[in-house]
Amino acid sequence: MPQHTQQSTKTTSAQPKVWVDPASLPNHGDISDIGGNADDYIKQLNINTYISYGVGSEDTFGYKVGKSVRFVDISLHRNEVRNGKTEATTVAEIMVTKDMLNGSGMLHGGCVAYLVDNCCSTPLVVLGLAQNVNGVGVTQSMNVFFHSPAPIGTCLRITSMSIALGGRVMTSRCEITDKDSGRMVASAFLNKMQPALSKL
Repeated sequence: MPQHTQQSTKTTSAQPKVWVDPASLPNHGDISDIGGNADDYIKQLNINTYISYGVGSEDTFGYKVGKSVRFVDISLHRNEVRNGKTEATTVAEIMVTKDMLNGSGMLHGGCVAYLVDNCCSTPLVVLGLAQNVNGVGVTQSMNVFFHSPAPIGTCLRITSMSIALGGRVMTSRCEITDKDSGRMVASAFLNKMQPALSKL
């Protein structure tokens, strides 16, 4: 995998203003335990974007759950089936706790959607950083399939993969499994877009 140097996507006279610039966000977390072949600066900017834009601060929705997610692998690879197209994959883990359950004592569907929205966005950020384009957008649509319940104490493994990164529209997919058994808990497709800032 070729080495990348840190490049900012900050606005210049030659570049349009972007929705969220990963290079402008404060550092969050320690990337030393994150595996994968992505450069360290890509891993760091991905975590910065995940926390600053996806999770937010202590008074935002789902903060405790979002902050509990731990990324274990961030990688880039070439898909030979797609003519060597570069793709990104992120792998994250989180333990199901009491505050993630529904009334039946199982992982809440709304919590699954929250995890999908945040985690499935990350391979797009990673791919964008590797290709020096902006991979941060707003969610347009999400298609979630619920396969099996997950009780308290289940370690969820969230594997997210980029599908397409266009100028305005971006697509990724993810699988949420029980890390110990390999059982599929949920899978999803996520579509995001770059908003037209002049219309906001």
